[in-house]
Amino acid sequence: MKARLLEKIRNELRAQLLRLTQAAQEAHAAATDAGSKAESKYDTRNLEASYLASGQAKQVDELAEALRLFEAFDVTISDGGDAIVMGSLVETSFSSHNAWFLLAPSAGGLEIECEGHEVTVLTPASPLYQQLLGKRLGEVLNKPALRVVGIL
Repeated sequence: MKARLLEKIRNELRAQLLRLTQAAQEAHAAATDAGSKAESKYDTRNLEASYLASGQAKQVDELAEALRLFEAFDVTISDGGDAIVMGSLVETSFSSHNAWFLLAPSAGGLEIECEGHEVTVLTPASPLYQQLLGKRLGEVLNKPALRVVGIL
């Protein structure tokens, strides 16, 4: 399941990168277009377009780095008795339903459907990632109230 999940994440990141790159190129073209030149000292179209282009270029760089990290990411295969580490796919239980998390180096917050499960990517910046790290099968977190019921 983890191999299919990783491929889905990589494909989603590639698709996002393509869309964002195209949007950044369009924003750059709008910022440098002669038609966006200020017509008066109060006309800020060009300035706004350049801010947008700059922000989108930064997002492209961040997404490209996330994809690079996932391209190199090799998840470890652990048995159910191992502690949760980066690369673990963790099944948790709370309030009578289960949630799945992948501890990964980037793309935090990304949600991917795989084999009928909605999996959320957690990164080291996430408090939940930090709480899950090192936990073992059956252990419970207090906030949020989660029980670890599976580790892949």
